[in-house]
Amino acid sequence: MPAYHSIFLEDHDVSLIGTFPILPLRTRTRGPAYTLPALPASESDIDIDPNSESYDGVDEILSLFRANVLFRNFEIKGPADRMLIYGILFVSECLGRVKSGMTVRDAEKSLINTALEHFAIPGDVSFPLNQAFEAPRDRQDAETLRQYLSQVRQEIGIRLLTRIYPGGVGPSKFWLSFSKRKFMGKSL
Repeated sequence: MPAYHSIFLEDHDVSLIGTFPILPLRTRTRGPAYTLPALPASESDIDIDPNSESYDGVDEILSLFRANVLFRNFEIKGPADRMLIYGILFVSECLGRVKSGMTVRDAEKSLINTALEHFAIPGDVSFPLNQAFEAPRDRQDAETLRQYLSQVRQEIGIRLLTRIYPGGVGPSKFWLSFSKRKFMGKSL
């Protein structure tokens, strides 16, 4: 069975920094991403329809995480798959920071701190997948990519928390069971 690929591969008008796509996000976090409309009150953040105009790359990362994290190999078919790979690696890192006895508040602090801490971008020596990503052309592109990835990381942390602690109780053993898995044998 092959890994699941991004549905955003068909979007050809997405701007790129190196080979990393700057996909639109449904977010309130400041950053360079184009902001998608908020979800209607009738839709849940957890089970959003991929055909919705508010469906974004973060929704896709979280919905495909548990299926794709089981694969050691992943064929990259386009820039949107690179976003998916980065997001899956970051979700793995977040799950490693949440412990089974943590309260919602403690987990929220941990995920926010994880999202905001200094991180490597493609082209940095410590970035784990430099062979699959192209470095930004210049300093300005590197700074824009860093801001975008920070925006993505914060959004993943916020939305992951609602999945790990459904209804404010938890944490969900189904999500935490993936905390030891390494996607493609890598970690951020």
